[in-house]
Amino acid sequence: MATDLIINATPFEVRIALVEYGNLVEFYLERPTEKSLVGNVYRGRVRRVLPGMQAAFVDIGLDRTGFLYIDDIYIDAEKFEDRLQVLENSDDENACCGNGISDSMGRAIPGVNIEELLSEGQNILVQICKEPIGTKGARLTNHITLPSRNLVFMTKTDHVGVSKKIEGEDVRQQLRDEIEILRPAGMGFIVRTVGEGASSEELEADMEYLLYLWSEVEGRSAKAPIPSLVYEDLDITLRTVRDMFTPEVDRLVVDDKKTYKRVLAFVDNFAPHLKDKVHFCEEENSVFDVYGIQMDVNRVLDKKIWLRCGGYIIIEITEALTVIDVNTGRYVGKDDLEETIFKTNMEAVKEIAYQLRLRNIGGIIIMDFIDMENEAHREEVFRALVEACKKDKSKINILKVSEFGLVQMTRKRNREDLYQTICEPCFYCHGEGVLKSNRTICHEIFRKVLRSGPKMPGKTVSLKVNPQVASLMLKDESKTIDELEQDISKRLVIMPSKDMHVEKYEIIWSAEK
Repeated sequence: MATDLIINATPFEVRIALVEYGNLVEFYLERPTEKSLVGNVYRGRVRRVLPGMQAAFVDIGLDRTGFLYIDDIYIDAEKFEDRLQVLENSDDENACCGNGISDSMGRAIPGVNIEELLSEGQNILVQICKEPIGTKGARLTNHITLPSRNLVFMTKTDHVGVSKKIEGEDVRQQLRDEIEILRPAGMGFIVRTVGEGASSEELEADMEYLLYLWSEVEGRSAKAPIPSLVYEDLDITLRTVRDMFTPEVDRLVVDDKKTYKRVLAFVDNFAPHLKDKVHFCEEENSVFDVYGIQMDVNRVLDKKIWLRCGGYIIIEITEALTVIDVNTGRYVGKDDLEETIFKTNMEAVKEIAYQLRLRNIGGIIIMDFIDMENEAHREEVFRALVEACKKDKSKINILKVSEFGLVQMTRKRNREDLYQTICEPCFYCHGEGVLKSNRTICHEIFRKVLRSGPKMPGKTVSLKVNPQVASLMLKDESKTIDELEQDISKRLVIMPSKDMHVEKYEIIWSAEK
C-alpha cells in the first residue's frame, strides 16, 4: 500500500504513524496525563493586562495563565466601522500607528490598544491555539473556531473561505457557492482540503453538526464557573481520523479492539465511504512491530542522520531555534568539488524537509548548507527545499540561500516537537548535552582531598567513584595519587562502583587514628 495510517493504542499511551511507501513520515504521541489542549474552549478571567506588550494573561484553570495577544481578540463589525470612522476623521497621524487588532474579517485595526478591549477581572471566552511549551503558557485566541471533517466553523465571522490547497478556481468557486446557499446569514465557514470531493448533503450535515455544537458551547459557557473548560476537542485518535484519514490513505490499521470500534463508529458517521479501509490488526505484537515502524521511531531522536551519498546532517535543537548543519562526510565525489558540494546539499534538502515533518520541529530554523560559489546552484537548492516542503501541513516561510550558504525558515508550531515530548533535560548535565570528562572529575576530587585532608582525622581516605574514573586514577593519575598521599600524610583507597554516575563520587574519611 502507498499510504497507511497506523494507530497503536494502549491504556497509557496512543501512538500514531503516517507511513508513505514504507517510510515513516509523521509520528504523533499522546499520553492520558499529557493530553493535547489545542482546540479546547475555556471560560477565563483576565488576570493582567500588559500595555507594553499589547497582550494579556488569562486564567483558564491551568497551572499557568494563558497568553492572549491583541491580534487574537475579536471586535465586532459595528465597533470596527465606528473605530475606522474616528480614525478617518482624525488629524493625528499617530492614530494609525498602534499594534492593531483583527476585525471579524481578520483585517488589522490600527490605533486600538488592548486597554480599550480588556480589563483586569474581565470574563472572556477563549480557545487554545498553541500548546504550553517549556515555561510558556498556552497561546489563546478569542476567535473561536470549530472543525468538522469537511468544514471549519468561524463562530464570529461572516465569511466563506476555501482551503488554499484546493486548486482550480472553478472548483473553489463551486464550493463557495454551495456554502453560500447552505449557511445561515452571518455565519462563517471554511471548506477544508478534504471537503473538495464532499457532496452538498455531506457539507450540509457538517454544517448542522457544527451549529449544534456551537449552541451547546454557548449554553455551557453561560452556566460554567470561572475559570473552567466548556468544550474539549476530540482525543488524538478521533482527531487524527477526522483530519488525516482522507481518500488518499489506503489503509487505517488499529491494534486495540476498543479503539477500533470507536474509530469504525466515527468513520461510519462522518466518512462512511472510507469504512472499508479501516482494519483491525489481530497480531499479538504491537502494530508498530508488525509494520516495522518501531525501528524508525527509535531513530527519530538521533542528532546525526546519514545521507545516501555518504554525507550527513546534524540537528541541534535549542530553546530559541533549531540549527541544521550539512557535511560531506564520507562523500568525496568524482572530479569537481563544486559538483560534490551541490549534490550533497541537494540530497540534504530532501532529508531536512523529511526530518522537520517527522519530528515536528517548529519555530526558527537555520540550515547551514555547504558553501556554494555557483549562484545557479544556490537557487536550485532553494527551489528544491521549497518543493520538498510542499507536503508539510504546517505553515512554512523560507528565505533564499545566503552567500554564506545559510537558509532561514520558520515552521508553525502548535505543540511540542517529538524531542520535547519524549525527552527531558539530563539532570546530570542540566540539558547541556555534555558531561565533565573523567580527568576533570579526578582533579575535582583531588582538590577537595588536598584542601580538607590535613584537617581530617584518620590515616585512610576512600574514594568511591565510577569505574571509568577509577581506571584513570590508577593508571594515568597514579603519580598524582602518590604525591597527594605524601602531601596529606594519608593513604588513598580507590573504590570503583558501577552504581556511581561518572560525575558522582563520594569521599569517605576514615575515623581511625
